[in-house]
Amino acid sequence: MFLALRAEVEGALEGALAALDFPTDDLGIEEPPDDVASVLASSVAFRLAGEAGAPPPQVAGRVADEIDADELTYVSVVQTQGPYLNFLPSDAYFAETLSEATDERYGHLPDRDTSVVVEHTSANPTGPVHVGRARNPIIGDAVANLLEYAGYDVDRHYYVNDAGRQMAVFTWAYETFDEADLESEPERDRKEYDLVRYYRKGNRVLENAPDEEVEAAETEIESIMQGLEAGDDETYERVSEVVDQVLGGMTECLERLPAEFDEFVKETRFMRNGDTDDLVSRLKDLDESVYEEDAWQLDLEDHGIDKNLVFLRSDGTSLYATRDLAHHEWKFDEYDRAVTVLGEDHKLQARQLRTTLELLGNDTDDLRQVLYSYVNLPEGKMSTRRGTGVDLDDLLDEAIDRAREEVEDRLDDRIRDDELDDDDIERIAHQVGIGAVRYDIVSKQPTKAITFEWDRALDFEAQSAPYVQYVHARCCGILEEAGLDPDSDLETQDVTLEALEADLLGTDAERDLLETIARFPAVVDEAGDDLEPHRIATYTREFADRFNGFYRECPVLADDVDPEVREARLALVAASKHTVANALSILGVAAPRSM
Repeated sequence: MFLALRAEVEGALEGALAALDFPTDDLGIEEPPDDVASVLASSVAFRLAGEAGAPPPQVAGRVADEIDADELTYVSVVQTQGPYLNFLPSDAYFAETLSEATDERYGHLPDRDTSVVVEHTSANPTGPVHVGRARNPIIGDAVANLLEYAGYDVDRHYYVNDAGRQMAVFTWAYETFDEADLESEPERDRKEYDLVRYYRKGNRVLENAPDEEVEAAETEIESIMQGLEAGDDETYERVSEVVDQVLGGMTECLERLPAEFDEFVKETRFMRNGDTDDLVSRLKDLDESVYEEDAWQLDLEDHGIDKNLVFLRSDGTSLYATRDLAHHEWKFDEYDRAVTVLGEDHKLQARQLRTTLELLGNDTDDLRQVLYSYVNLPEGKMSTRRGTGVDLDDLLDEAIDRAREEVEDRLDDRIRDDELDDDDIERIAHQVGIGAVRYDIVSKQPTKAITFEWDRALDFEAQSAPYVQYVHARCCGILEEAGLDPDSDLETQDVTLEALEADLLGTDAERDLLETIARFPAVVDEAGDDLEPHRIATYTREFADRFNGFYRECPVLADDVDPEVREARLALVAASKHTVANALSILGVAAPRSM
């Protein structure tokens, strides 16, 4: 309802300003501080003071007098406070919020009829997913979820680097060495852990073997790269045998988060269908094209980029950047908008890509790039486990183990009388443990470097995933105790929402919670526009605080609660349940029914 109220306030202000012959281009609408009773405020009087020839408080009074609150649905009163106009919510605002939020799809915005492709993760298929890269699938998946809630038609893509030198080295090593040549056992029983040993073996040979052996290997590696460039089917099948197996294992790891994809787009697609050759020809025709240091390059200095973009080697093989340009032009043909999630070490490449696409005649206004810093681990067990680094699987395993310990430690303090068996504990450990990892990572602004800390991430009392998840479990417990299904709309369970009067929820705690619930769709709208899922995490923490205040002050099922108030508060609990469940869903965090 916040979006409806904001539209109503905008219309009322525009009408009042027009009536007073004031410009309406900047309404100064903002959210007031917590200690102000209004839902929205306007600072427009500051802007108009000079034009009106009067102090801002006087201008604010003139504008307020021009607005008839009786003609508004969601605003009950327009008050002035010094130079500010404050818009107080009506009973209708609260009543319609309560009714809308008891729908299980609450927070989903209307369909925008706009397609978006979100490309994320896209780690090279050379081995297990490393924990340092964990921020990409977590942020990428949350961005995709957020855009879906905001009304976009979203496809999730993983761009597979199956054509570079790394994959040629991997293919050569896989075909050259036997199990007996490898120096260790797989660290896990999954394909990428098995096959990465061949890749590591191949790189050690290339670094340390006699010159004759290295020369023979390099000849075969070059042959594989040339075969891919020429579109040779046999070479493509050889490389795909390695890529597809490793990618399958990596996908299993990412499904644990979970992060799933609608399509795995291989870069060889754009070599095999002729797009890369066509692109190279067009790049050579650009004024910025130069042949230097045995390679075709674009000199982008006049465009504010001091490093050339190399797009073709002297041997005629293209580079990752070349194929990615073709990939992006394909995205522009297939989708209305494109979003790519990238590590901060790709900032230069992102600028080169955008500039080159523009030089080729593409409109890049609908290309958005989300850049993130990497995740560090504190000193200790996780950061020193192996010389090869820490894999995402390691982090998730430890998260589940630690969450299980927390859940078991808290069993004696549970308020609910349902008994948790071993399967329940294991389920909750997975939901809380993996939820803690995702929430801790996605809740930070992407550009800020973070150090993952267990005590903070798994703190049930602080503003962490378990703190928010517990609110959802508490809502479910109240509804179940009242004989209601927490996952269904109340209207399907003989709860007549039309009969609920908003003034039955008149305490500050109830109104504060309703106001917070009402803002959820607006938070989705704004966060979606800016591709900032961390705003949803910030909202969940505020929401959890508001719900806990309501829970402390407003009993729902106590014997002395008036039956009509009881029904209204149950509806408020159901609205809270759907709100927090859907907010967590955007973040990719599970919403447990019990904890």
